[in-house]
Amino acid sequence: MSLGLLDLAIAGVPALAFGIWQLISINREIARDRQKRDEAAQNASPEGSGHPVGEHRLDDR
Repeated sequence: MSLGLLDLAIAGVPALAFGIWQLISINREIARDRQKRDEAAQNASPEGSGHPVGEHRLDDR
């Protein structure tokens, strides 16, 4: 019993902590990307083409 708890403390706790840290890090990165996207959308020119270069409707060929 005590060896199992020791093994959990040595291997399980750091692995769990690393997983939680990665989850928090990814969520922060997603929030930053979402904020940058929203800021870019607010600053976008309304007179632009409305679509990225190279992406056209199929009947434009």
